Amino acid sequence: MRDIPAGISASVNNLDNTPKKKRSLSRTLVWLGGMITACVACGLLLFTFLFAIVYAQLPDMTSLRTYQPKLPLKIWSADGQLLAEYGEERRDYVPIQELPRQVKLAILAAEDSDFYEHSGVDLSGIGRALVTNIITGRKGQGGSTITMQVARNCFLSSEKSYMRKLYEIAIATKLEHELTKDQILEIYVNQIYLGQRAYGFGSASQTYFGKPLKDLSVGEAATLAGLPVAPSAYNPVVNNRRATMRRNYVLGRMATLGFISEQTSQQEQAKPVYVKDAIAEAIAGRHSVQLHAEYATELARQLVYDIFKDDAYTRGLNVYLTINSNDQKAAYNAVRANIISFDRAHGYRGAEAQMTLPANPADQEKAVKEALRKVISSPNLLPAVVLSTSPQIKAVFASGKTITLDRASNSFGAAYLKSSAPEALRIRPGAVIRVSHTNSGWTLAQVPQVQTGFMATDFRNGATRALVGGFDYDLNMFNHVTQAWRQPGSSFKPFVYSASLEKGFTPNTILQDTPFTVDARQAGGTAWSPKNYDGRFEGPMPLHTALEKSENIPVVRVMDAIGPKYAQEFITRFGFPASRHSPTLSTALGSGTVTIWQMCEAYSIFANGGYRVQPYLIDKIVDESGRVIMTQANRESGDETIRAIPARNAFVMSTLLNDVARRGTAARAGSALGRPDVGAKTGTSNDSNDAWFAGFAGNLVAVGWMGYDQMHSLGSRATGGTLVQPVWIDFMKTATRGQPIFNRLPPPGVRQSDGEWVYSESREVSHDSASPSGEKSESSDPLNSLLKLF
Repeated sequence: MRDIPAGISASVNNLDNTPKKKRSLSRTLVWLGGMITACVACGLLLFTFLFAIVYAQLPDMTSLRTYQPKLPLKIWSADGQLLAEYGEERRDYVPIQELPRQVKLAILAAEDSDFYEHSGVDLSGIGRALVTNIITGRKGQGGSTITMQVARNCFLSSEKSYMRKLYEIAIATKLEHELTKDQILEIYVNQIYLGQRAYGFGSASQTYFGKPLKDLSVGEAATLAGLPVAPSAYNPVVNNRRATMRRNYVLGRMATLGFISEQTSQQEQAKPVYVKDAIAEAIAGRHSVQLHAEYATELARQLVYDIFKDDAYTRGLNVYLTINSNDQKAAYNAVRANIISFDRAHGYRGAEAQMTLPANPADQEKAVKEALRKVISSPNLLPAVVLSTSPQIKAVFASGKTITLDRASNSFGAAYLKSSAPEALRIRPGAVIRVSHTNSGWTLAQVPQVQTGFMATDFRNGATRALVGGFDYDLNMFNHVTQAWRQPGSSFKPFVYSASLEKGFTPNTILQDTPFTVDARQAGGTAWSPKNYDGRFEGPMPLHTALEKSENIPVVRVMDAIGPKYAQEFITRFGFPASRHSPTLSTALGSGTVTIWQMCEAYSIFANGGYRVQPYLIDKIVDESGRVIMTQANRESGDETIRAIPARNAFVMSTLLNDVARRGTAARAGSALGRPDVGAKTGTSNDSNDAWFAGFAGNLVAVGWMGYDQMHSLGSRATGGTLVQPVWIDFMKTATRGQPIFNRLPPPGVRQSDGEWVYSESREVSHDSASPSGEKSESSDPLNSLLKLF
């Protein structure tokens, strides 16, 4: 046998081995394929097994057919303006049939364009999310459809785990079997969290844009639709740039899907994202139109909570107040403008705080944000940090926007721009200040220290039309209308004069304005010599003149004549508790304590013919279905069961207060309004700690007060006429515009004498010879001897 060459032999051997290698590789691939198939099959079996167990444990979903989310307590003005919401979740329920088309399409484009096609679970999306999670090692991708998001938001926690995802799939599957697509979408639209405590698109529309869903533009709808994926990251208030990017993505998707044209998409993308934000609006030079009624709504909230307890915040109650939005706005603006003017006239008090400005711009931006985060903002009194002071003050907001203050700011804050100023108050780089936007630009400002309260009611039925409990609720939640007990000063004199009418005095009774001393027993412990505000004495004068000029000595003499005990009892007819007003002569000058609420009720009695009509704030309460469950049944003027004083007493007192507004301390108000039905009285307490103005015009009675919480003088020349009368005038000019004149007809039992209305049986007497009743016997009537004081 011939020998085969070695090279050829090796080649042959190689040929023999090739099929063997191929067969071995094939067997390996088949084995691997089998293993993978087996694993997938096992995985599917395990998934099916677990899914079956989970599905069997799922709760009944039929309750969602009558979906009732937690609805907050909403408080409305009498004319339908939303004033406040209270509850864990801010939500406006939107039925699916009322969901605007552009909002619906924006949601589908952003979240689930195949929503109406799939069966609740997007397997390809879940697969992509699973691969991404495996590659990145994170559980960030969810691949959730709208149905799965409803499942998660209604039934599951926020935990991220594969088991929770399984539950999510199971619940979504069951939801698709038991609810229609529109029912699922309706739950989603109302349940999803969209930032700023807003749950659901209806609430988010009001929160971010200040308008209902139906009024949103396509771009605004796209902004909201972009929020569910990351409400914090795409919040247009916090991060406008990222919100704009997300909105543009949604608009692009809407165009790609054919929901809108490419032209519309581009037009909307070119617009900036404007949100309803007080600071953003002020920085842009615009003023918020929000109706400030925080003190009224908080009072209403407390009243509702007393009835419904914690259910008040979840039942969807709608509480309608008697507050009129125009009157409330007028009161708020009048109070705020005059308080700021008063405070500014008393000079600048220095910076609110100090911080160190880092040299690095990025660090500086963070430090400024942190410093201003602690400062409570107030409408048009915005916090800022000073960057430089020469030649003009330059400051920066938390948003990063820098401003230059006007030259008047350097004059206003001059004392604190000096290096000799106290370091904690000095205006220097790093100082935290307040600024306001005016017609001429930004100017240095400060939060007033003085406080205030103002209230207006319809004296016919007690409906409260405006209530301002302080300068700013966020800065001071103490309600000065209902909680502050302050001395009324001379604004209390009409109640003493009213009591005197029942003892025989008339507007024409001559009183002596001359010096005298009250002994310690009558004065309540210490001898007292009352004085007039100006320190002068004018001698004999009619009672009506004494009231018009607000002289002190004549009213003290009247109090002495009628008896302090009688006066103390009489004033309870107006709603003043006797315990707050001692039976001493100083009570005639308002040394007791009252609230603004009480004064409103009391002055209403003079204005409405003598009826004690109690002020009220809540008109009705309506449940989430629109059913009225509570209404206010207030007794009104004309109801004799609530008569406080005789009709003729109220009439004579109203004419006396008319005289005060014509030619007395309230003449400025009478002249400014130009109405014959204006009646008012000023009030200033001892040492000018309290300033008051109370009165009526049209069908309204309004009372204003100004003072410091830590009691001290408002100033040596401060009076109710100079400080609070301007507030009252500014309010009444708006509130009575278009109101007819309220004509008060003389009731039976009165007649005119020397131009004044008096009781028919009264007889004019000399100030030193006889009693007002005309009785001549001094020995038989102790009042006669007391009249010798006059």
